[in-house]
Amino acid sequence: QVQLVESGGGSVQAGGSLRLSCGASGSIFRINAMGWYRQAPGKQRELVATSTTGDRTNYADSVKGRFTISRDSAKSTVYLQMNSLRPEDTAVYYCNALVQRIVGARFTDYWGQGTQVTVSS
Repeated sequence: QVQLVESGGGSVQAGGSLRLSCGASGSIFRINAMGWYRQAPGKQRELVATSTTGDRTNYADSVKGRFTISRDSAKSTVYLQMNSLRPEDTAVYYCNALVQRIVGARFTDYWGQGTQVTVSS
């Protein structure tokens, strides 16, 4: 199996910063991409940022210029530095990884358990 464990969530005032971390472990041959998604109450889960092989990154328009995703491939870890936080960033943030467990196998999506981020005005 593959486990994703997130950390770094919490409560902060608007304008503050938080850094999320997510480490992948278990039966992993290769990780093609890692990223962050979030889900606010009453809303669908949405993409925040992704990092794919070759250090290509993609951000939601709402976080561009404020959030930065980085990845340590050697440690199968992804980070999300969140600056200039706004109340509308309040959500549960989920780590995602696209994992190939053995050579030749298909890639499969795995999710972390989620970490709460609350931004107060």
